[in-house]
Amino acid sequence: MVDTRRCPNPRVVVTRELPNATMDRLEALFDTVNNRGDLAMSRDQLAAAMADCDVLVPSVVDTIDADLIAAAGERLKLIANFGAGVNHIDLRAARARGIIVTNTPGVLTEDTADMTMALIVSVPRRLAEGEKLVRSGEWKGWSPGGMLGHRIGGKALGIVGMGRIGQAVARRARAFGLSIHYHNRHRLPKVVEAELQAQWHPNLDEMLGAIDILTMHTPLNADSANLIGADRIALLRPHVHLINASRGGIVDEEAMIDALEAGRLAGAGLDVWTHEPAIDPRLLALPNVVMTPHMGSATFEGRLATGEKVIANIRMWADGHRPPDQVLEGWA
Repeated sequence: MVDTRRCPNPRVVVTRELPNATMDRLEALFDTVNNRGDLAMSRDQLAAAMADCDVLVPSVVDTIDADLIAAAGERLKLIANFGAGVNHIDLRAARARGIIVTNTPGVLTEDTADMTMALIVSVPRRLAEGEKLVRSGEWKGWSPGGMLGHRIGGKALGIVGMGRIGQAVARRARAFGLSIHYHNRHRLPKVVEAELQAQWHPNLDEMLGAIDILTMHTPLNADSANLIGADRIALLRPHVHLINASRGGIVDEEAMIDALEAGRLAGAGLDVWTHEPAIDPRLLALPNVVMTPHMGSATFEGRLATGEKVIANIRMWADGHRPPDQVLEGWA
């Protein structure tokens, strides 16, 4: 059973540097240890923090596994994640220890959708290649056959995962003239489908053979790990562009690179990788891949809103109430 007793002045440890306004408010409200140097904590440092705090505020780069949770001090009762994704936290182990896990859903939807749409436009239109050409000083001027790409209007966009972000992407894509196809665990209400002019595909494999651009918007969990592997990449037609601003592990990176090198994929737009910040050198060598440094949610407004969610969750828990953004073990 989850412990929701009051904790008037909890000791809070924050693993990464947050916006100054967020850190200042955390320090004003709680007994807070901020990481103002923004150096990622080592595993030993995480273990030491978890042994001596009531609340841990980690981020996506902190792997909070079962062993760390098992070794945590008895006082640790809340993991208030800074971000929506919680695939880096062992939810089952936390639940077994009576530790509540919260996240920050909704606040980064529009930012991530904007980045996704930027990649959807950038890859077929070869914007990164064109920018590099201008900077190189080798551009010889306009020509009828220079830097030809593909228009996106009239193409079919396939969205895997039609939650908040997937729907926000669909709204943007409609304005660019794309038709919307989606695969989701559950079908959207008909009124939402009508608004988005979206076609549901209960079978993912069937959808993959009918689209021109594929974008991923599903959480990373046991069901979605390597969801797009070699077999499914083989179902995509060679002119398809693959976009991923969700989590690197959803796409089998090795299979994707093999397909890109062999010309069985036309290009990719990536904001996330399987082993980030390490990038496979083969990706760096491919001109038809647009790469950004996991910045889909990187806006001042989004970071501040995320901090406010973290604070709200801690305050509600400290007052003895269930936090509004508690994550259940079966989160997806």
